[in-house]
Amino acid sequence: MVTTDLNGKPFQLTFVRSSQMMIFARVICDPPLGQTTVIPYDQDHATFTVLIESSKSFPVQGWEAVLWHNGHGDQEWRELQLEDVTTDAKPLCISSKDRSRVYRRYFNGRIQRPNKTSLPVHFTLKYRTSSSESWKWMNDFYSLRDGELYFQANDLPDKLDDLLKDYDPSLPVHPVDTEVPETRLWSLAAAIDPAHDKHSHYSEISLGFPTNFTRWFALVRIWTPWLAPRHGQGMFAPTEDAVLCSFLRRDGLHLVMLAVSGVDDVLTVFKPNGEGKVMISARNDGLSQGHARVIIAVGKTFETANAAVMYHARKLVKGEEYMSGEMKAEMKASIDGGVKPEWLENWYDGLTYCTWNGLGQNLTEEMIYLALDILGSNHIRITNLIIDDNWQSLDNKGASQMKRGWTDFDANKEGFPKGLKHTVTTIRQKHTDIQHIAVWHALLGYWGGISPEGSIAKKYKTKEVRKQGDVAGGSMTVVDADDAQKLYDDFYKFLASTGIDSVKTDAQFFLDLLEDANDRRHFIKAYQDAWTISSLRYFSIKCISCMSQTPQILFHSQLPTNKPRLMVRNSDDFFPEIPTSHPWHIFCNAHNALFTAHLNVLPDWDMFQTSHPYSSFHAAARCVSGGPIYFTDVPGEHDVELIKAMTAQTTNDKTRILRPSTIGKATGVYTAYEEERFLKVGTYHGSKGKGVGILGIFNVSERLLSEFVALHEFPGVEKETNYVVRAHNTGEVSIPMRKDGFMALASLQIDVKGWEILSSYPLQKFNLSSDRSNKREATEIGVLGLLGKMTGAAAVTNTDLHVEKNGRLRIWTSLKALGLLGVYISDLKMRSIEKDFLIMILGRAIPLHTVNVSSVSDCVLEVDVEKAWKELELDSGWSNEVALEIFIQNRTFD
Repeated sequence: MVTTDLNGKPFQLTFVRSSQMMIFARVICDPPLGQTTVIPYDQDHATFTVLIESSKSFPVQGWEAVLWHNGHGDQEWRELQLEDVTTDAKPLCISSKDRSRVYRRYFNGRIQRPNKTSLPVHFTLKYRTSSSESWKWMNDFYSLRDGELYFQANDLPDKLDDLLKDYDPSLPVHPVDTEVPETRLWSLAAAIDPAHDKHSHYSEISLGFPTNFTRWFALVRIWTPWLAPRHGQGMFAPTEDAVLCSFLRRDGLHLVMLAVSGVDDVLTVFKPNGEGKVMISARNDGLSQGHARVIIAVGKTFETANAAVMYHARKLVKGEEYMSGEMKAEMKASIDGGVKPEWLENWYDGLTYCTWNGLGQNLTEEMIYLALDILGSNHIRITNLIIDDNWQSLDNKGASQMKRGWTDFDANKEGFPKGLKHTVTTIRQKHTDIQHIAVWHALLGYWGGISPEGSIAKKYKTKEVRKQGDVAGGSMTVVDADDAQKLYDDFYKFLASTGIDSVKTDAQFFLDLLEDANDRRHFIKAYQDAWTISSLRYFSIKCISCMSQTPQILFHSQLPTNKPRLMVRNSDDFFPEIPTSHPWHIFCNAHNALFTAHLNVLPDWDMFQTSHPYSSFHAAARCVSGGPIYFTDVPGEHDVELIKAMTAQTTNDKTRILRPSTIGKATGVYTAYEEERFLKVGTYHGSKGKGVGILGIFNVSERLLSEFVALHEFPGVEKETNYVVRAHNTGEVSIPMRKDGFMALASLQIDVKGWEILSSYPLQKFNLSSDRSNKREATEIGVLGLLGKMTGAAAVTNTDLHVEKNGRLRIWTSLKALGLLGVYISDLKMRSIEKDFLIMILGRAIPLHTVNVSSVSDCVLEVDVEKAWKELELDSGWSNEVALEIFIQNRTFD
């Protein structure tokens, strides 16, 4: 028998038994094996979909699939024959290398909600090519555990005793009102004795055993400056102190615990006791009694329970209660008089270049000039520039960073011989696209503090302090907390005089590394407040807070909403030379965002390089993060096309990143890094019910993965609305589907280092037939945003669709940037662009050749707004946006 291989080349096929063919088949199941799936309380059944893909190199087979499960009253295992689905409404298949050369068979079935919902339902899958062959078990072939279903309870526990057992009976527990529907909330505050001089008081209090749970997730202090996720099944056993913990219960409910610091001088975290018990660990640096504060919530989703504890924490941590009247007035005046929205727009949404990895540690002004010239020659227009570490004047030349101290405000003479002002002025004169220039500095001056012999030490009160730790430990000289405000006012006033208008302030965790309680008590709030007020006064909060994920800073400076949103580094660094660090970097950021999304910050997933084996992987992650995008390329080593996919040009020829409305965060809260599952990062753009849900899908494992992605996984998807899902990399578009509809999912196959961005677009229905008696289906319309951009939906600022009196449909769309606009039109293949469409910008019809039907999907109209704008030589005037009108004729089709 002659057939073809996967590359289409003919070869002689020897006889292959059906049992051998099963080895080459690819099987995907939803809900998945090896995972835990919660069935919502208002759903009376669980629907299973199975896809079997087999090569067309072999004969067609009559596949069978059977689900084995114990979802019965007696908990006995029985089989459920899955139905072979014969429908043209097949789900979208994305990123399959061989997708045109395989047979696909879909199977469907459902399990009803059992009477005893407190017991999980276990299931597995077997399949075979025909009734004459033996069965193959999916969990054996793919080395997977059985899947689990938790049918969620309708009622929430009223007492904490129903959720925790054996907690310290002396622990005060207070039920409190919650701001989040379908949650219960408790506040706990245990008294902690005061410190004695430089010695803190430490206490541990038992919070008991969480009951009836199977999986847990925690955000831990992986190192003093950084948070990271930890996961487990069974006994609670993180290896580091935790700030946030969540437990998935067998009744489908989520128990979330938050340890709150920053209210006074008490640091509070969670520790395991080695036997599964959760311990509250507290350190009081204050001279009076303090309290270890913990907030606990239970909810029907992790998101609601997590929101409940974070909202209540904001009430406890009111950022200005401790401030003097003078300090409050200063902060208010700085905000009212100095924060300009257009500055923040450029700062948040402009493309940024950072010198750190790209230019190295022997930084000079000539290196910066050359890098900017090369960016310009490659038509890469950055909005913001960060001059990172190694510009400052330091002592102990040749010593390690930790042994060098800051001597003077101005730049070092070796790299910047004419001073910082000359460098900044030169940059601004030559590169007029650059709106903001930031410089790096450590919160206490430099990694080694300040030089005892420098001009700074002579001008301000100083103190010798001791730091803990192997890397950053030892003694160093710093400006005393009493002079922190004066130091920052003088320093930032100097920077502003040179043309610097923003800063990246690093090594903030040094405040928590101070060894003596009296130093921590004296320095932490004083330095944080001095930095905040001076950055408001001189830079309108255009700052990046770095290495600042210590609990006291998180709650004291980053949670309160009494100032504009601060940009904060969201995880440990981007390490270009460590291959295994890149998937973890994205995984870590996505899970940290579950917490940081509730702070008054814009999470920053760090810089990356566009010419790197993982460059597009990082780029996609930055786009769905909802945070800033900045890169640190070696001069000349740029992927221009990748940069174009992350950005767009405005009508005023400025570069903008396309940042969604919400912060991107992990959707699979309890899925561990080692479980070889897709990392899914969810975000949303637009108003409620009318916006676009976005999922970044990343293969963080070391093997090719195939999974289903269901429509209900997209953020913001509504039950009563039809959606189409579009894949960024392939441009493929699904058929219209509903959240609870039949087979409302897509299958993805993604290789190692691979990724995809899926967007779910809401559709509106219109009767565009000129014959009102025509029974033809209504036309469904959806605006897709800018195609070719990773988060092109975020380019849309507003959309209005309505049928005019003459019967034609008017689509009005406002865009924040130029590009290729996509519009989904369900009956587009039956229409003529020339006869049925009129498209206008600023009242002028655009050229016909700038409008086409997509070569990938015949339901997608493509409008080249950028080309039309330039050919018509249009001018937006004062506006940064472009408004587009699309008119579609009503007509009757044969």
